[in-house]
Amino acid sequence: MDKRPIGIFDSGLGGLSAVKTVLAHLPNEDVIYFGDSGRAPYGTRSEKTIEQYAKEDIEFLEKFDCKLIMAACGTVSSVAKNAISHVKVPFVEVVKPASAAAVKATKNNKIGVMGTSATINSGSYIEEIAKFNKDIDVCGVSCPLLVSLVENNWIDSDNYIAKEIIKRYLEPLMQKGVDTIILGCTHFPHLAPIISQVIGEEITLIDTGYEAGMKAKEILLSQDISNDAAHKGDAVYYVSDRTQNFSNIANTLLGTDISDKAKFVDIK
Repeated sequence: MDKRPIGIFDSGLGGLSAVKTVLAHLPNEDVIYFGDSGRAPYGTRSEKTIEQYAKEDIEFLEKFDCKLIMAACGTVSSVAKNAISHVKVPFVEVVKPASAAAVKATKNNKIGVMGTSATINSGSYIEEIAKFNKDIDVCGVSCPLLVSLVENNWIDSDNYIAKEIIKRYLEPLMQKGVDTIILGCTHFPHLAPIISQVIGEEITLIDTGYEAGMKAKEILLSQDISNDAAHKGDAVYYVSDRTQNFSNIANTLLGTDISDKAKFVDIK
């Protein structure tokens, strides 16, 4: 048994989709979450800046002696290959597990990817999906405004503005006739109900946060580094901006009050 915590980071609130999965499916594990809300969003930054931010985020989590670190961020997973390669403990990113799930789910070999500009421009999902099946047609759409919708808690299914923005982003994917869409930024699963309303329930949505969380579970079990079964896991949340703003929205996304567990950290 390994009592060390799991470290998870993202540019802001999006990675909470992965945290929610870990808390539900790995209830004995402790989680240290870092949301870099003070420097969000990552998706519009240069590759050099994203690499630097990822390096600093990872170094912060390493101070807690984490047994596994997860980049619950599609942008970091797609772009910050150098920072990721230096992690000494088991590492989970979102591109590989989400791609595997999408390949398994598609029936017509047409997969859509919704992501940040950096993620789409990197071609990471096209490259990864091609490793499974080169005949699959992948259509990527950059959706930068969706991060702001989540960060500002505009995620209600009856939110007209959110619905109209999502409808515009989905048009190319609908024209392509995709039957599976990867929500390639961990912010986007929080908008899944609206996305399904717009594109139809018959389209399979791949939740990157969920797939990354399940990959973490697989690694812990295979390497025998799970926590004691009698231990009740807990989570602590660090943010690089105001904790109140983060907590208010996180309470909605996680379905539980985390106000007393949110702490400010100056990442620099």
